[in-house]
Amino acid sequence: MKALICEGYGPIANLVVKDVPSPVPGPKQVLIEVKAASVNFPDALMVQGLYQVKPPLPFTPGAEISGIVKSVGAEVRHYKAGDRVIALTGTGGFAEECLAESAKTMPLPAGMDFDAGAALVLTYCTSLHGLKDCGHLKAGETLVVLGAAGGVGISAIEIGKAMGARVIAAASSDDKLELCRKVGADETVNYGTENLKDRINELTGGKGADVVYDPVGGPYTEPAVRALAWRGRLLIIGFAAGEIPKIPLNLALLKERSLVGVYWGESTRHDPAGHLANLHQLNEWFAAGVIRPVVSERFPLAAAKDAIAKIANREVKGKIVVNPSYRP
Repeated sequence: MKALICEGYGPIANLVVKDVPSPVPGPKQVLIEVKAASVNFPDALMVQGLYQVKPPLPFTPGAEISGIVKSVGAEVRHYKAGDRVIALTGTGGFAEECLAESAKTMPLPAGMDFDAGAALVLTYCTSLHGLKDCGHLKAGETLVVLGAAGGVGISAIEIGKAMGARVIAAASSDDKLELCRKVGADETVNYGTENLKDRINELTGGKGADVVYDPVGGPYTEPAVRALAWRGRLLIIGFAAGEIPKIPLNLALLKERSLVGVYWGESTRHDPAGHLANLHQLNEWFAAGVIRPVVSERFPLAAAKDAIAKIANREVKGKIVVNPSYRP
């Protein structure tokens, strides 16, 4: 089978597609024919050696897939060959076949295609965990989403609306903000041309935002903190801008603001029951048409490194996926 290989941590351009042996499932694993693999920002960090997780070399990136079960390990009881599934793999997804732990595999929901399935779990679980479990977002509150046109941003807009919040989407261009309005944002801020703090205060009548969802970091975090309301919460999702900001802590003190880290992957180990409940909620919302992953582009496996480079350069709207059988 063919797979995208990272032979050494470094530039994304160094990734290569090679023929490698098909993997064999262990006792608790399933082997999946990959139909779609979602591209996420951590993929770009991981291959450069910049992520908190550093897989042994060589490895195949790709943390989130959908596909069809080809075979199962001896101890697997809930899946069989031919089942349509979604799986969190951590690595290995950008390949024609991929192993997944059966405990991190779930049936593809009825009515969901492979592209949407691959784009669902990491982004939507992160956003629901962040907004509900970490940010305690309440109906009627104002939520500001930074980097709102990206995969996690779109999911945060949809989930924020589902939870009854007023959602202000912030992004770097008007075409990105147009997409945000299409998926339900009530108001928008172009932080490429507008002052982020002033615009949030203007849109909230001077009160400020109750919750800010921040997957961007860099120069946008501090003005967002300054635009938080009394006891507002900033959710730290990631640092797509490439810089970890340093925040003056007096900004938290002055209005009893909270800076809250969101680490969904680790939370699933600490609270597996809560994670399962969130998955059920997402499936219900999908069935009701409340959430719908936005897949903006598809790449063949041969161009997987271009897809990773695109997300690293923050050129993506919604989600992009790698389809091993796709022929553009």
